[in-house]
Amino acid sequence: MARNRGRVLLAGATGRTGRHVLDALAETPLVVRALTRDADAESDLRARGADEVVVGDLLDPDDARRAVLDADAVVSAVGVSAGLETIRGDLVDGAGVVNLVDAATASGAQRFVLMSSIGVGDSKGGLPLSLRAILTASGVLSAKERSETRLRDAPLDHTIVRPGALTDAPATADVVVGEGGDSVRGSVPRADVANVLAHSLFTRETENRTFEVVSRPGLRGRADNVVDIDWTPLPRAEAAGDEGDGERERELAE
Repeated sequence: MARNRGRVLLAGATGRTGRHVLDALAETPLVVRALTRDADAESDLRARGADEVVVGDLLDPDDARRAVLDADAVVSAVGVSAGLETIRGDLVDGAGVVNLVDAATASGAQRFVLMSSIGVGDSKGGLPLSLRAILTASGVLSAKERSETRLRDAPLDHTIVRPGALTDAPATADVVVGEGGDSVRGSVPRADVANVLAHSLFTRETENRTFEVVSRPGLRGRADNVVDIDWTPLPRAEAAGDEGDGERERELAE
């Protein structure tokens, strides 16, 4: 699948995982557009490497359409924690991502990488029962499942990444990737998840697949249905040489 223009929208760029994704993508020759709800975050996002910043709320379909305009690919790292925010109605994990998938489809984007969670759909066995009960009651799991379903039904090449319990530990660069639902369980640093999301943009082997991901040090119990992905290295901006901004519009990896 051709990915022609080299512009990627990063939704959730100010989140704890999204910031790591921005760090990874900022080193590539892609034009990186960061989406945030916080207008005060623009300068920080640009300092971190965002080429463009859009302020908007994915729960507003018009904001979603504006954010994805002219983007060739989308990485979504949005999400809420189970707490007071989840009782306010629609969740960005559900309605917000659905709006983004619909907008990406209408705008002609070609690639969509979504961060979901172990515990969604056929991976529910990967969550401890107590946590599963909390996330079920709060609506987080059902919201994420709705988003996964909408993305799978959309005419977009997609990758869905379901991380285990997220931590703020340093990246291990050693992840266990399962496929098939109840495959792996445990924890994983956000930095490792960000690397998986970023590399999935360029790795054709991940297209139209759903993975469960934990770090090897965070693996709990037995790992089943483990897959070995030959990750495509991220292109580096230095490779653009003296071509200037025009080179940043080059195609994503075929």
